[in-house]
Amino acid sequence: MASSSSMSALKLKAVSAANPNDTATKAETVDLGNGSDVVFIQRLIPSEQSWKWFHYLDKHVPWTRPTIRVFGKSFLQPRDTCYVATSGLTQLSYSGYQPHAYSWDDYPPLKDILDAVHKALPGSSFNSLLLNRYKGGNDYVGWHADDEKLYGPTPEIASLSLGCDRDFVLKKKPSKESRDGSDEPASKRLKKSGRDDQHSFRLKHGSLLVMRGYTQRDWIHSVPKRAKAEATRINLTFRRVF
Repeated sequence: MASSSSMSALKLKAVSAANPNDTATKAETVDLGNGSDVVFIQRLIPSEQSWKWFHYLDKHVPWTRPTIRVFGKSFLQPRDTCYVATSGLTQLSYSGYQPHAYSWDDYPPLKDILDAVHKALPGSSFNSLLLNRYKGGNDYVGWHADDEKLYGPTPEIASLSLGCDRDFVLKKKPSKESRDGSDEPASKRLKKSGRDDQHSFRLKHGSLLVMRGYTQRDWIHSVPKRAKAEATRINLTFRRVF
């Protein structure tokens, strides 16, 4: 988690949201440079409504925990998932897994959630949704970028969090070669990255985080394991498939 001093260095820009008298509903924009930025709203959805949606999704969504392949090895994905999309779109596939696409009409509250996200982000037009359920601190998502071709070169990805607080970490991708021209492995260069190359957000119940521009091209992100995160978190990531 970034310290308060490092977070102040991000030059957060406040933007008026639905309730101008509530600082928690204001959007903060973090400029990552080179055409990438993140918009963060600490509380988009009121707590009571968020819990209603949380319990509905936890109970009614057909969650699955698929086997995926990463770096040539197969293992059980460390979180539950479900995919919803408008009919006729290009099929999603990641890490050797191709999820079944359910309809928005199968789970009507999802359309209400989509409307709330669209209202918060004027001009957005999402047509697919990947849901993830983290059933405790050992469930996580490792370093990755949502850079699949079906999302286009500058995808807007809106992530709504319900339930348990979790950390979300962004880290700048290392170049193929280090600045001194050496061929040091990328994993080692990631560990050496400076404070400006990594940002952390605490995703609370009802919060919305949006990645825009070239964030998927130039950055990777993760939701790391957290021993103290004992409760369940449901994450809805809205995307537009072209």
